[in-house]
Amino acid sequence: MKNGLEHALILDKKGGAVEVSYEKLDEIDFENNLVWLHFDYSSDEAVQWITNKSGIDPIAIEALLTAETRPRTTILNESLLLALRGVNLNPNSNPEDMISIRIFINENLIITTKRRDLLSVNDIVDFLKRNDGPKSSSEFLVELSDRLTTRMQGTIEELDDRADALEEIVMDSSNIELKSEMSSIRREALTLRRYLSPQKEAMYKLLHDKIVWINEYERIQLREITDQLIRYIEELDTIKDKVSLIQEELVNKISEQMNNKMYLLSIISAIFLPLGFFTGLLGVNVGGIPGTENPNAFYIFSGFLVVVVILQFIYFRKKKWI
Repeated sequence: MKNGLEHALILDKKGGAVEVSYEKLDEIDFENNLVWLHFDYSSDEAVQWITNKSGIDPIAIEALLTAETRPRTTILNESLLLALRGVNLNPNSNPEDMISIRIFINENLIITTKRRDLLSVNDIVDFLKRNDGPKSSSEFLVELSDRLTTRMQGTIEELDDRADALEEIVMDSSNIELKSEMSSIRREALTLRRYLSPQKEAMYKLLHDKIVWINEYERIQLREITDQLIRYIEELDTIKDKVSLIQEELVNKISEQMNNKMYLLSIISAIFLPLGFFTGLLGVNVGGIPGTENPNAFYIFSGFLVVVVILQFIYFRKKKWI
């Protein structure tokens, strides 16, 4: 939208919501309703409304509108300020290019800001339209955290499958495409982990800080979401280690192939070294070279070279060099 307001919803606390236009935001009774406002923070109108009319803490205003952020949880009296990330599942995008969402939330007001669309947010909007959405701000927080974390599963499983496929073909290939795929998987795993590690810390803080409007059951749900996030981080570590081992195996394979080729070249050089010495010695253009007057000298010399090769072969076999 031109005014930067993606969604303005008054939740009925029964799973449904009523959509409100940007022009009627000032008419909302924020004290007696549960309201969710979702803005695109790159819009000037959104910046002006959040700054001048939201009535929230200046620290929260700055956090909601900042372009760069990392996952975190901050307590502001009875309100929460969070920055979380989800995988980028938009068309023609890279999943590891994670999308951030900034959240200010208390018992009656939810303000979220974004620059790019996040499918997890769209899921909650759809749930509310079907009267199957969150009934409180704490349920909203649990649902959003759960959707963000659950949507990571497909991306991480795909990375794991690609790593397994590499493991199967590494013994049959050493081409550039294989090395490129290894680098791609490793880069994606490292990028995802770099964002998920601080998100784990943010979830830990959210889980352990006492917020009166988050009940015990919802804390259990947040604990399960945090555990799931930790498992994903561990899976990313496993993928990274697996790719490192595959890379080592590939390097060892290439080194072995190179050593075999060098060994073969060494054997060939060892065979032709004495032959080259004899041919060079008898090929010098000086007087006294034996056999110059003998018409069979070439055949005799060739037979001599064959004998030398046979003796070398016998010697190499005895030494188990070939």
